[in-house]
Amino acid sequence: MFKALLPAAVSVFLFAGASAHANIEVSFIESAPKDRFVISNTGQCELKDVILNLDLSNSSGGLIFDTTSTGAGVDVFQPFEVRKGTMELLSSGKVEDGDSMLSLSIESIQANDSVSFTIDVDDTLPQSELGNIRVSGSEITNASAEIIVQGNTPSVGMFKSDGKALMLISPC
Repeated sequence: MFKALLPAAVSVFLFAGASAHANIEVSFIESAPKDRFVISNTGQCELKDVILNLDLSNSSGGLIFDTTSTGAGVDVFQPFEVRKGTMELLSSGKVEDGDSMLSLSIESIQANDSVSFTIDVDDTLPQSELGNIRVSGSEITNASAEIIVQGNTPSVGMFKSDGKALMLISPC
């Protein structure tokens, strides 16, 4: 009889010990004329009071934000624009042309949902795979994304050649 109860007891113990988690995936999507960043909550918990810091300065392509017709960017330019969700720039009211970093305050991201924004990103390489106005996945490699949820310890993810960075968040 003990043998018959053991599997049930083990699964109750394992279920009771499991806690809900929240992970964030930041995806860069090259598109013309506006590039897009999608911040996805791939976990099971709503996240509130989120800060996202994007740093392109270590990217393989020397990426920059191209937000005006004059300055460091090439040809096509697009300013920062929220597409989905409630978020605002922390550093100032706008991203300056040629910046490689930005910081956002995101009100909340529901479980299995996302928020997004558009902006133009250019590379600064003398010779690049798609030209300076378009960014390949390999050019965003080594850029970083940092997530801070409700003032907790930051979690940092590095962009891979698929244009995605993953941050693991503490259980909620």
